[in-house]
Amino acid sequence: MVTLVDNTNKARPRHPEKANRPDTEVLRKPSWIRVKAPGSKGYGETRKIVKDNDIVTVCEEAGCPNIGECWDKKHATMMIMGEICTRACAFCNVRTGLPTALDPKEPMNVANTVKTLGLKHVVITSVDRDDLADGGAQHFVEVIQAVREVSPSTTIEILTPDFLRKDGALEKVVAAKPDVFNHNLETVPSNYLTVRPGARYFHSIRLLQKVKEIDPTMFTKSGIMVGLGEERNEVLQLMDDLRVANVDFLTIGQYLQPTKKHHKVDRFVTPDEFKAFERIAYTKGFLMVSSSPLTRSSHHAGDDFEKLRKAREAKLG
Repeated sequence: MVTLVDNTNKARPRHPEKANRPDTEVLRKPSWIRVKAPGSKGYGETRKIVKDNDIVTVCEEAGCPNIGECWDKKHATMMIMGEICTRACAFCNVRTGLPTALDPKEPMNVANTVKTLGLKHVVITSVDRDDLADGGAQHFVEVIQAVREVSPSTTIEILTPDFLRKDGALEKVVAAKPDVFNHNLETVPSNYLTVRPGARYFHSIRLLQKVKEIDPTMFTKSGIMVGLGEERNEVLQLMDDLRVANVDFLTIGQYLQPTKKHHKVDRFVTPDEFKAFERIAYTKGFLMVSSSPLTRSSHHAGDDFEKLRKAREAKLG
């Protein structure tokens, strides 16, 4: 159980629930996972557009290593419903605490930002909002509708919370017809108690399965991090679980420890191991797989969506 705290005082810690945890060693990153610090002209332009429209991005809040590359191309991932999460996952760098009220202007702010950035494909995610009766489902719907109105040619990928104990929430979001429905498992089930204690592995699997039952034409997607102490056979079993749920697209990336108070990196998985996971995942029937040390849910999402569509067309003949 996570104790929520009032985060209105900016002097308070970003992760109060982790303050008393023992420090863990932050391992030195290997050469294959280092990236250049952001600072290009395109990065600066994207940053200004995001700030001018009062947009929160998961790129910044989660400390994504790909922010320099993506923002240089004006590819920003929107994070709706504020910057404070009601959960306290051991891997995550997003703030934990009591969230603020939903901003009624946010759907149109997101839509205008999508148009200004010229996004052909946008990824929209959110913090967990366990404090809301529907977990924020209606807000997702309003954001999707606003983007459709302002930028009708933009394809929409959503990365949602699990809507745990929020009856009817999933159905509401699927009815809004995003092009891709993504919900990340994050890790193998044996790690849930320590890595993702507020979530339930088989609930997340069932959520993805229900999306397909409601709308068989909707693309579904999920992702995990490796390097959290999982065993190889656990990753392969997770792939099978996702295929039983008829998930189309799997992403696998390296876990990177945000601070010494977060879950430790057990090891850095080699590029060759990521390639092996990719080959196995394709043999299990995924239409699209992205597996590399720097893979993240929204990294190259637009290009990957085009590949996903073509893969389905080829499968259907």
